[in-house]
Amino acid sequence: MPISTRRFVFYLLSAFSAVILSAFFLIYQPSFPSSSSLSSSNSLSFHSHPRYGSGPDPVWPELKASWRLALATLIGFLGSACGTVGGVGGGGIFVPMLTLLLGFDTKSAAALSKCMIMGASASSVWYNLRVPHPTKEVPILDYDLALLFQPMLMLGITVGVSLSVVFPYWLITVLIIILFIGTSSRSFFKGIEMWKEETILNNEIAKQQATKANSRGELMVGTEYEPLIPREEKSPLQILCFNLRWKRILVLMIVWVSFLLLQVIKNEVKACSAWYWVLFCLQFPIALVVFGHEALKLYRDYKERVATGNPESMCEASIEWKAFHLVFCALCGILGGTVGGLLGSGGGFILGPLLLEIGVIPQVASATATFVMMFSSSLSVVEFYLLKRFPIPYALYLTSVSILAGFWGQCVVRRLIAILKRASLIIFILSGVIFASAVTMGVVGIESSIRMIQNHEFMGFLGFCSSQ
Repeated sequence: MPISTRRFVFYLLSAFSAVILSAFFLIYQPSFPSSSSLSSSNSLSFHSHPRYGSGPDPVWPELKASWRLALATLIGFLGSACGTVGGVGGGGIFVPMLTLLLGFDTKSAAALSKCMIMGASASSVWYNLRVPHPTKEVPILDYDLALLFQPMLMLGITVGVSLSVVFPYWLITVLIIILFIGTSSRSFFKGIEMWKEETILNNEIAKQQATKANSRGELMVGTEYEPLIPREEKSPLQILCFNLRWKRILVLMIVWVSFLLLQVIKNEVKACSAWYWVLFCLQFPIALVVFGHEALKLYRDYKERVATGNPESMCEASIEWKAFHLVFCALCGILGGTVGGLLGSGGGFILGPLLLEIGVIPQVASATATFVMMFSSSLSVVEFYLLKRFPIPYALYLTSVSILAGFWGQCVVRRLIAILKRASLIIFILSGVIFASAVTMGVVGIESSIRMIQNHEFMGFLGFCSSQ
């Protein structure tokens, strides 16, 4: 694993640990709020966040034409288009937009944000399924990485959501600023490195084309030459069938359904009861079985390639699949999911940069991260719907906008990449969306924290059982 990758992950782990430990030392709380005072704002839904400070009654404005709706539509469209291209979703932009511009309470805004992410992710996945891999005869979606990270990411999200009701609001804001700026900065520098490499490669290709001559010795400038073995052209239907791997998708669906059933049943059980902990702990064997099966497969493939001297890997990641690296990926998946559940995102802002760090090319990293994010966001939407946490008209409208935006964003960016021959554009978009999320959520969080201080509100950690 590259040294720069280890430093980046070490930064995330150190920053996360330092903030948490400092919070425990700085805050002294002799007593917790009573469970009765928390029950009015209690939320057991997957990805719900009582920390936003919204009141017990949802605020759902009427869906009608206005300049606010038009501006929100524009922001949602651009956020969905850029977010899906970068593979990060855009929830850090949607929640402030829905609360500050349209006037939703933050719990409803979080639910609607997941609807938008689901719509954009689904349309992006549909587009990517109709696109061939840019360099190999393999699917554009890396199912091996999806099966490796999805169960651990979803497990981490459930843990993060449970912890989100315990952590104080100001601490969530600090984590948002540190982690989002860290990942966006690292992605930006990664994009610069790739931009320089692409510049060198494009210059070399231009020199080779400019110096080719015909049989009579005449210089042929700008002539295109067909390869000796031309690449077989496939129809859109053939590409779609080639990109689909039904057995892998079935496994992902089983994990999705299992987590959904456990969350729905757990919502009906008393917090911290025996059945609550049984249902909570059942998530671990489900995630570990799927992860272990895929990890063992990658490990055996790596051993076989080493024994035969074959450098070609079935997985896009350019790392050696040793036991240490597999454990490292498991920890990163859980960390990304925990932080994502804690901060109110689907973990895409961790998974997208992480896939780039382990050597996945931008096109595959974006497609795979969006594919995984489609499962986590749709899981949230289904449970939010069962709990009636968002207005249906607004959800249908914003989801439709995001579906169009996700498809449009993929079309435009893929065409730009084909014209400019620079896949680093995806990395810059990813970095920009994460940084914009850091700014918007950071500003909103700081403003809310200052207001809570002025109102002498409770700023410490809440009890886990009493706040569930």
